[in-house]
Amino acid sequence: MERVCFLLQVRPERLAEYKERHTRVWPEMLEALSKTGWRNYSLFLRDDGLLIGYLETPDFREALKGMEAVEVNERWQREMKPFFTSLAGRPDEAMTPLEEVFHLD
Repeated sequence: MERVCFLLQVRPERLAEYKERHTRVWPEMLEALSKTGWRNYSLFLRDDGLLIGYLETPDFREALKGMEAVEVNERWQREMKPFFTSLAGRPDEAMTPLEEVFHLD
């Protein structure tokens, strides 16, 4: 199982709305994430907008590819893009995994 951690930057003026949107993630989006191998997926947000994402999956590249093929993901990414700073593409395309240097088992 791969453990994946990534960073994104939420616009500080949109923090409250970003948090609110994640209290009501669409059921079809949650189902798509589960079906494509996203497990133990969490988002952590700092007051300055630093977003830390964490998930576990058998294969992160395959999990991303699986979501690319799901229509609900396109809608979700389009709605979420304005919340982030400095994105050339969609938010999910900016999920660059950090190198894991330690894990206590």
